[in-house]
Amino acid sequence: MDKARRWPRFALLAGLALAFIGFVALGSWQLERRTWKLALIERVEAQLQAAPVAAPGPTAWDRIGRDDEYRRVSVTGRFHHDLETCTQAVTVRGPGCWVLTPLETDDGWLLLINRGFVDPAQRDPATRVEGQPDGIVAIDGLLRLSEPRGGFLRRNDPVQGRWYSRDVAAIAAARGLPAERVAPYFVDARGSVPGGPVGGLTVVRFRNSHLVYALTWYGLAALSLAGALLVIRPDWRRRSNAESL
Repeated sequence: MDKARRWPRFALLAGLALAFIGFVALGSWQLERRTWKLALIERVEAQLQAAPVAAPGPTAWDRIGRDDEYRRVSVTGRFHHDLETCTQAVTVRGPGCWVLTPLETDDGWLLLINRGFVDPAQRDPATRVEGQPDGIVAIDGLLRLSEPRGGFLRRNDPVQGRWYSRDVAAIAAARGLPAERVAPYFVDARGSVPGGPVGGLTVVRFRNSHLVYALTWYGLAALSLAGALLVIRPDWRRRSNAESL
């Protein structure tokens, strides 16, 4: 075979080899992701079933991370209902908003509590006065990490009072809360007060399609290998015929 015809075949084989290696690497990466996702699901399910622990105070704030999310926590204190914030929500009950209210704990630090969901007709606190407890309350809920990136395709607009994500630092600043006293996380309340927001609607669901993705990448790797075999098959035939003469 002359060089003019040989180089395109070499280039095609090189491309198929690189594709094979890349697809195998992507498939293996998806298997690693699957292992990580299964461990995450197991950890979160265990945390959901565990007894609540005290909500982390100021001395523990710098150690809070992903492993703490969805941990059951409990805290007592008084709500500052005049400083509540509504953030956009879409739930099984339809569109509306989450009601985030600062809770001043017994130790003097502040924690945003997601008291639950209200529909658009109840967005105004005046429509649910009976659901705004004044005294000491005990909260049992799930620790959630702040959401600083804003909602899908939309960013929070504190000036206009439009909130699409539960950005703890931004909400605290907008409400004039001292940053050094505000916990860097918020809590989804598991219960509800009659006449108040509907709590306990936290959706804990993790997509785990990594095995399907891995099989897809490995399938493409197999196709790349098959393509390479088709490219070199004529050479094998020619060699076989030459040896038989």
